Amino acid sequence: MSRPPHAKEKILAAYCGLLCEDGERAATMDATAARAGVSKGGLLYHFKSKEALAEAVIVRFGEIAARDVAEMAAAAEGPSRYYVQTSCQTDTELDDYFRAVLRLAQGNNAVAVQALESLHRQWLDLIRTEVADPHAAEAIMLIGEGLYYQTTLPGSWSRGTFEESLPQLLLQVDRLKAGN
Repeated sequence: MSRPPHAKEKILAAYCGLLCEDGERAATMDATAARAGVSKGGLLYHFKSKEALAEAVIVRFGEIAARDVAEMAAAAEGPSRYYVQTSCQTDTELDDYFRAVLRLAQGNNAVAVQALESLHRQWLDLIRTEVADPHAAEAIMLIGEGLYYQTTLPGSWSRGTFEESLPQLLLQVDRLKAGN
């Protein structure tokens, strides 16, 4: 039987969820404490301010993103195929924190903007290790970003479409890698 999450982890998950669902304005300290099931004093014990909460989410995002970059670098199918295939995956820890940091960035949090830029740069750098043409590497990034966007849209039509087209998109990725 797994142990229950610590209060600090519950608070981070609650804040992250509020950011994703309702945005930064709704992700208040009171709302975060209520969602996490802790007192406001308990929340303040771990995070002295909303800024400290945001910083902790960005730090956790960096840790999760570093694991993804390492997996992408080591992927047997190569970074390009890995990137496109995993772009379809939502409801993951990386996706949750990515969306939360994106919400912080949309609120002009400079550290969040830097964290997102850094991850995108790392992904593109890995793709460029196997794709000589810089424009082809960017096209592969755009394929992945388009799939991610499509899979995060509401409605079943957006999720079903990529399942049919993913094999063909991966063949297109192979063509772009080969310079065709």
